[in-house]
Amino acid sequence: MKIGVFGTGVVGQVIAEKLESLGHDVMLGTRDVQQSMAREAKDKSGRPALKDWMAAHPKVKLGTFTEAAAHGQMIVNATSGFGALEALKLAGEQNLGNKPMLDISNPLDFSKGFPPSLSVCNTDSLGEQLQRAFPQLRVVKGLNTLTCFLMVAPRMLPGTHHLFLCGNDADAKAEVRNLLGSFGWADAEMIDLGDITNARGTEQLLPIWVRLYDKFQNPMFNFSIVRAEQ
Repeated sequence: MKIGVFGTGVVGQVIAEKLESLGHDVMLGTRDVQQSMAREAKDKSGRPALKDWMAAHPKVKLGTFTEAAAHGQMIVNATSGFGALEALKLAGEQNLGNKPMLDISNPLDFSKGFPPSLSVCNTDSLGEQLQRAFPQLRVVKGLNTLTCFLMVAPRMLPGTHHLFLCGNDADAKAEVRNLLGSFGWADAEMIDLGDITNARGTEQLLPIWVRLYDKFQNPMFNFSIVRAEQ
């Protein structure tokens, strides 16, 4: 499948690596290709500069958000929450169309330092804002409550643990579930919460997630939902 991945940071790179390994035709999208390729420093995770990462993954293409959107039959939004809406606007409604989009972004606001607050919450969510701005796009919120390394390799943790999906389009959610199944997620580990308004809940898990990260000094953890037998 042709997949456009918005965002060239660690999340976008890790997702692209996994998609490439599964045989998908992947294009990373960025605001300015030349500027992104000109960066020399490693990122906050200690990963190499984008140009070095691209050299190590020659099958992955790099283009603008517009080009990545046009390329993909499916879109993965791995931008920061702050840049998500702008990335979609640059991609263009005509290129996004009615494609399914897995939205990983979170509305984290670091303007007052750590821990971050949420720039939108309670009565709205970033997922809903993206869906309202592009009503034909079939937004599926998911993978936004765990580190990117577990997103693509859930068996790095022992036992059963969970992720959450929500969106208005059943077919788009089915396509995302199928993709995540290829990452190693069991069907029972993917909890469908319902329509896109449920992104309010999943995005509001991030304040506790960042505090757990600060406590453990390690992002390799996830939520496990335990239910009483019915």
